[in-house]
Amino acid sequence: MKAYEVMLLIDPSLDEESHAAVVDKTTGVITGQGGTVDSTEEWGKRRLAYEIKGFTDGAYTVIQFHSNPESVAELDRVLHITDPVARFMIVRRDDLD
Repeated sequence: MKAYEVMLLIDPSLDEESHAAVVDKTTGVITGQGGTVDSTEEWGKRRLAYEIKGFTDGAYTVIQFHSNPESVAELDRVLHITDPVARFMIVRRDDLD
């Protein structure tokens, strides 16, 4: 399994419970495909450099995990159709293998 990191930009108007549900859904997809979640960091709300989907602020979450490439493709598919996720970026971390 290879090391990856996903950064989520989540709708800042969500309450804590809904925000946690989005993060749980993301980690559930990772673990459901046989991966392991190493760490989850909440960066909190930050001002965006430009407006994205009508948002001027965003709530950031970074998840580091180990998984296989097929699972990453499924995570990408699920995040594309998850409405509260305004943007996301999945990066392979060669330095953590």
